[in-house]
Amino acid sequence: MAYTGTPSPAGPIGSQYCVCKVELSVCGQNLLDRDVTSKSDPFCVLFMEVNGKWVELDRTETAVNNLNPAFSKKFVVDYHFEEVQKLKFALFDQDKSSMQLYEHDFLGEFSCTLGTIVSSKKITRTLLLGNGKPAGKGMITIAAQELSDNRVITLSMAGRKLDKKDLFGKSDPFLEFYKPGDDGKWMLVHRTEVIKYTLDPVWKPFTVPLVSLCDGDVEKLIKVMCYDYDSDGGHDFIGEFQTSVARMCEAQDDFPVSAITFYGQNKAATITRDFSFLDYILGGCQLMFTVGIDFTASNGNPRDPSSLHYINPMGTNEYLSAIWAVGQIIQDYDSDKMFPALGFGAQLPPDWKVTRNSNPRV
Repeated sequence: MAYTGTPSPAGPIGSQYCVCKVELSVCGQNLLDRDVTSKSDPFCVLFMEVNGKWVELDRTETAVNNLNPAFSKKFVVDYHFEEVQKLKFALFDQDKSSMQLYEHDFLGEFSCTLGTIVSSKKITRTLLLGNGKPAGKGMITIAAQELSDNRVITLSMAGRKLDKKDLFGKSDPFLEFYKPGDDGKWMLVHRTEVIKYTLDPVWKPFTVPLVSLCDGDVEKLIKVMCYDYDSDGGHDFIGEFQTSVARMCEAQDDFPVSAITFYGQNKAATITRDFSFLDYILGGCQLMFTVGIDFTASNGNPRDPSSLHYINPMGTNEYLSAIWAVGQIIQDYDSDKMFPALGFGAQLPPDWKVTRNSNPRV
């Protein structure tokens, strides 16, 4: 069986690109000293806003006698691009062994969205009091890193001199790849296409996530089985072998399968990264938000509640709601926070002529 490294084919491997886990690292600088005979013993508490209320997610360890702590405990949160995920980082000086936060001295807090941290990769901000005023001293630094194994492996497979299994023809070979399951049984990972009427098949290159093929462990055994396809499902067994991703990546030698030799040539496999949506954001990619609004009469009288341009006494209409819903998400990924707004069809003073377009910045 020949393995040759090939570039990854275009297109995503899965659909889980906007949902992943993010690791948040927290450091404090020049914190308030609340202790009389020593320095503060700070720890950090992470909260997330859920239905308008702050819910505690996790806490770091306590850094004893330290006004510039670098906490080893990391916060791991699920990142959803399409949601506004509000976080609050609150620092306390531990005075007792109690889990009740009111029994510890408050050092300051900082609130932002997870999108703000992710788009910046690392932010440093002044700690504030609960009323939004500066705490007097203290800064907090938060860094984000994606937690995912987004490596993929690309394999190009070819067989040579396979067994002839068909009475009046050759063979119709295909391959199946297996990894050990938690129950000790082999679990099917991938099946190639069938190549008709040949003893020297060359299968199309295919790419699978490394975590799917071997749980991300390149030393883990995988099993490759070769069959001759039969339309009634009674496929004839040709041969098999066991190997690992590490061995395939280094292999130059042949793989014997039963009495058949599967010849190896070049490198066995190519491992690359299948970049996720978050990889692009952490790499500096920004998103732009442009609004286009139709001010023509086709949307109805603005005094009519059914109109998209309804001048609502409450201050909102359908257009504003849509702009707010999208802009609230996108704003975290645009550094200048300036969003072009294009409009057409409005009658603007002083001449009250119908405009073709306008381009204010909001």
